Amino acid sequence: MKVEIWSDVMCPFCYVGKHRLEQAIALMPQRDKIEVEWRSYQLQPDAKYVPGKDLVTSIAELKGVPREQMAAANKHITQMGESMGLKFDFDNAKIANTYDALRLIKLAGKHGKANEAEESLFRAFFTEGKVVSDHRTLAAIGISLGLDKEEIDEMLISDNLADEVDADLAEAREIGIQGVPFFVLDRRFAVSGAQPVEAFTNALGQAYAEWEKDANPA
Repeated sequence: MKVEIWSDVMCPFCYVGKHRLEQAIALMPQRDKIEVEWRSYQLQPDAKYVPGKDLVTSIAELKGVPREQMAAANKHITQMGESMGLKFDFDNAKIANTYDALRLIKLAGKHGKANEAEESLFRAFFTEGKVVSDHRTLAAIGISLGLDKEEIDEMLISDNLADEVDADLAEAREIGIQGVPFFVLDRRFAVSGAQPVEAFTNALGQAYAEWEKDANPA
């Protein structure tokens, strides 16, 4: 059974949602029959890295609110992450355009490593303060996953895999996705947001029962 996840690597709730879904899948007896596919989404398609400006300041300016207000809002997410063993360092995170990072995930997916790419990019953005639009940073992440350097470089200097990213973005618009993470289970059920593990477990159980019924008709 396939689980599709629309996500952006600069979305903190996507990072949390990833780990909650993984916990839910691990609880299922049928976990080996569940396939996860990462789909592309951009929260800020026009975002650009500005040297010296952190993520909190950038988002505060974008939303027209005081930086202190954004920092307070992020405190809840930081505490949520800590409870799951995830570190969010918003003061050190840097806003950037994630389009090429999404292409890197697609490339990693060709080698069965999309999930590892997502995790590495989330950690690079939220924990390590790296600029995820920087090609050297993306190349280093790809190499750390075991991808071929020449293949990564060729992708980064071209428009390779842009069509796949664009197709995901277009489908997100078509089905009305307005925020991420957004999970589609066997094209039957949808879960929006970083829901509790129990919610994912229930949804997965329902979707799997329907999937199994179709796979093994009476």
